[in-house]
Amino acid sequence: MSHAPHHSTVESLKPFFHPRAVAVIGASRHHTHIGYRLIESLQEGRFAGTILPVNPQATEIAGLPAFPSLQSIPGPVDLALIAVPPNAVLGVIDDCAAKHIPAAILITAGFAETGPLGISLEQELREKVRQHGIRLIGPNCFGLMNLDPAVRLNATYTPIVPPAGRVAIASESGGLGLAVVTAASRLNLGLSSFVSVGNHADVTVNDLLEYWEQDQATDVILLYLETLVEPQRFRQIAERVGRKKPIVVLKAGRTSAGQSAAGSHTAALATNDTAVDALFNQCGVIRAKTLEEFLALATGLSAQPLPAGLRVGILTNSGGPGVLCADSCATEGLTVPKLSEQTQSALASFLPPTAALRNPVDVIGFATEAQHAQAVETLLTADEVDALIIVHVSVRPEDNGPVAAGIIRGIRAARQTIGDKKPIYICWMAERDLERTFTVEGETLPTYQHPEVPALIISRAVVYETWRRQPSGQVPSYTDVNFLKAKAICTKALSERGSGWLTTEETHALLGAMKLPLVQGSVVTSAEEAVKLACNIGFPVAVKLASRQIVHKTEIGAVRLNLADEHAVRDAFEAIRSRLAQDHKLDAMEGVLVQPMLSGGVEIMVGMSRDPLFGPLLAFGLGGIHVEILGDVQFRVVPLTDRDATEMVREIKGYRLLQGYRGQPAADIDAIEDILLRMSRLVEDIPEISELDLNPVFTLAQGQGCKIVDARIRVEARRAPPTR
Repeated sequence: MSHAPHHSTVESLKPFFHPRAVAVIGASRHHTHIGYRLIESLQEGRFAGTILPVNPQATEIAGLPAFPSLQSIPGPVDLALIAVPPNAVLGVIDDCAAKHIPAAILITAGFAETGPLGISLEQELREKVRQHGIRLIGPNCFGLMNLDPAVRLNATYTPIVPPAGRVAIASESGGLGLAVVTAASRLNLGLSSFVSVGNHADVTVNDLLEYWEQDQATDVILLYLETLVEPQRFRQIAERVGRKKPIVVLKAGRTSAGQSAAGSHTAALATNDTAVDALFNQCGVIRAKTLEEFLALATGLSAQPLPAGLRVGILTNSGGPGVLCADSCATEGLTVPKLSEQTQSALASFLPPTAALRNPVDVIGFATEAQHAQAVETLLTADEVDALIIVHVSVRPEDNGPVAAGIIRGIRAARQTIGDKKPIYICWMAERDLERTFTVEGETLPTYQHPEVPALIISRAVVYETWRRQPSGQVPSYTDVNFLKAKAICTKALSERGSGWLTTEETHALLGAMKLPLVQGSVVTSAEEAVKLACNIGFPVAVKLASRQIVHKTEIGAVRLNLADEHAVRDAFEAIRSRLAQDHKLDAMEGVLVQPMLSGGVEIMVGMSRDPLFGPLLAFGLGGIHVEILGDVQFRVVPLTDRDATEMVREIKGYRLLQGYRGQPAADIDAIEDILLRMSRLVEDIPEISELDLNPVFTLAQGQGCKIVDARIRVEARRAPPTR
């Protein structure tokens, strides 16, 4: 699935982050203009390089010599910041090319986000920068920061500079990016760099991921996305980058209201949220649902090691918040283990007799600085704890200082004994003291105001670490399938009838070409043939309408089950035929399908639909009516790896039924996974298949395989791939 980082992509982005000379085109003397604010930000951020204002009407701006044109600047320029009206942009790009400027940030709005004229202007812009070999961030963006103390580049129009640290952020929304940058100081969130990508006419989030993959200053990557450019490329890059550095994404457009807003906001196709979840699941991306989660994950993952396991110790001075914290841990799939006798007796030796020692450990409201220090050290060094959450509620304002000092002392002592391999999260519920920071030997500990937040961070971190430790999945190749035959069936159906459902016979032939395990049976066109076939198969049998036009056959009584003799089969054929005649749909009847009745086993379903941006999306769940009532379905984006197939099967809530439940034999899980992988290969190789449904599929006992009972396949003339 993965490939090596693109060296030329990384090299081409370096001028954005490490420029020696920055030209501001559209520099202005008016303090309210963006062209002035960009210079102000560069100056106030103490940019280590040279700032070069370009303005034909000025000789000096903000105390700096101004140049009438790019050509009049004597030395080389590494980066151009462009803040001119939209109709002047293309000419400025030509000027940048003439000056051999390798990179440009286009702040100007008025492009694809504004409608058809803007879209065509942006297309011209994209073609021009590619023709000149210039890398471009924007248009319609807020700018870029590199907080490396050797660079100190604030190429945005806000003077607010967050603290330097190890987190890189890319945002598709300038406003949301600004909110994160301004919140960073309050949250003690240290940033390595920040990029507002705007309309991503050239540089995309995918390019930035490749850059940050090799960036020594970055440990954690945050992305705010409103769409996904080139999802398959994102998947390959994110899966590779995620093995070294966690990627946290806040993806807008979870709901239909949010999706339509995202579409109008970025002039981008809003994506199917199911496909987004599936894709993130496959490539180890940590998804945040809210801005609070996004920021909490940023501080938690960047400031602390990943937990080695699910066992959480909770230390509190108040029972209620401690219980809320424990409940959140349970909700997030973590354990709050009862502490060992050894740990409890160690705690009892210095805590008051009224303290609760089992976990959560409640030191009670008036515990001293020394008691806090010893309790923190005892819990952190306990073998039965993988992570520690400290919950403090202010009883008296004057106690906050000593409690904080005790916490820091305890952490310092534990770190000296066991090192820094266990993460610590602090929930500081102290009104009028909420800005307090906890720093131990230069390490600032993540601090939150609500007792539920740390559990969420730990659970996401554990899921990510589990994903990271597993080997990459492989896409299997099949030598026993006949792709040419499968493709020919689809092509012939399209040329003869156009888009629509395949006939039952075509469907069976196609599944046969893929060596998919179809239950035996054939289509016949008379009652006599149905009886003859039923006798050959052996009773009881099922008789079903064969029709590509009528999809829901059960609803019109066109599925007859458990037919025990010739008379019942003849009656079933005639009943189905007369029902269609009554509905004036006799021409929709291709015949009837006669199959043996299957008993035992769990019914499952496998389906596929095509997302306009992501391509084929495979679905797996319990079959029959379960899928409609319970909605217990897992999705993955094609191509599926063996690991994807394994996870899909195990992640449905009904997996326990497949493992063998209440005396039932365990299902043949390998056979289920094989169907998923063959289906993935089929729909990837034959894009004319637009929709597919195998439901029900009967799972047999381990080693005996599966049987596809019912299948529907729809074909459509191939659409052009989506453009961005």
